[in-house]
Order: sequence, then structure tokens, then C-alpha cells
Amino acid sequence: MNDKGHTQFFKKPVKEKNEARLVLEEVYEALKEKGYNPTYQLVGYLISGDPTYITGHNNARKLIGRLERDELLEEMVNNYFSQK
Repeated sequence: MNDKGHTQFFKKPVKEKNEARLVLEEVYEALKEKGYNPTYQLVGYLISGDPTYITGHNNARKLIGRLERDELLEEMVNNYFSQK
């Protein structure tokens, strides 16, 4: 049973370190090229899981679908804190 007084650790198998970063960069560029606001589209996708927030341009939707949303969020959080 879970002990509610202790913090649980979330660990996932590690994929290639830069895979999430590369996917995010490629998807960001594809969204930009199609005239979308990449930040809004990515947030919509990350919150809902709905792939239609991501364009099919340059296989962006297929690329982002290869990774779990938590992997993408982890990369974003790591990037944010590494810049402080």
C-alpha cells in the first residue's frame, strides 16, 4: 500500500537523451512554418493528448506521437531549469 506521508519517485526507462528535444524542435519548426503559434499548439497537445493540435507538415504529428507526453514535459522542465 502507498504511504501517504512519503514522496513517491517517478522513474521511467531512459530513451536516447536528446530524442525528446529533437522531436520538440522539429515539431516547433513545422508548426511555425504552417503559421501556427507553436507554444499554444504544443500546450493544447500536452494538456489534451489530442494529436490534431500538431500539424502533419514534415511528419510532425507522427514524430510527436513516438514519445509519451510525460517525456516531452520532462524535457521541457529540464530545459527550463537548466537555463537558470
